[in-house]
Amino acid sequence: MSENKSRVARRARMGALVVLAVAAAAFGVSSAQAAASENDCFEKAGAYQGVNPLVLRAVAWRESKGDAAAVNRNTNGSIDVGQAQINSIHFPELARQGIPHRALTDPCVNIFVAAWLLKQKMVRYGNTWRAIGAYHSESPGERDAYARSIQAILVSWGQLQPNR
Repeated sequence: MSENKSRVARRARMGALVVLAVAAAAFGVSSAQAAASENDCFEKAGAYQGVNPLVLRAVAWRESKGDAAAVNRNTNGSIDVGQAQINSIHFPELARQGIPHRALTDPCVNIFVAAWLLKQKMVRYGNTWRAIGAYHSESPGERDAYARSIQAILVSWGQLQPNR
């Protein structure tokens, strides 16, 4: 019974995520407004999921240098889409929630989905570098290297003190 409630709650959160992301994407009129709206998406997605928007920005920078149209094919046959490089392994769940993979090239949709994925890792690992690294990979070596790369980006932006 509690598993069913959890599934219903997850669907409700994803449904709200879809509405917020589509609404955020629909309101950009001029290119300046679109850029401001895109920046607001990091803040809104972070607030909605309870994740740090600076980490979301660093993920988007690390993954694609913020290129909303980025699509990369991986050697294992999967693809990564959008500025936060959402992997195709997530496409079935996103489709069940009403988010087609084509929507992931919309900057706001992509960042809201990235925030949702990062939050899942935070639920599993806590608010830790391990959770941030697991956004990219659960494999310890790749996970830890990715976390260090996000940390280095935040240090280079002056948002984090370097490790000593």
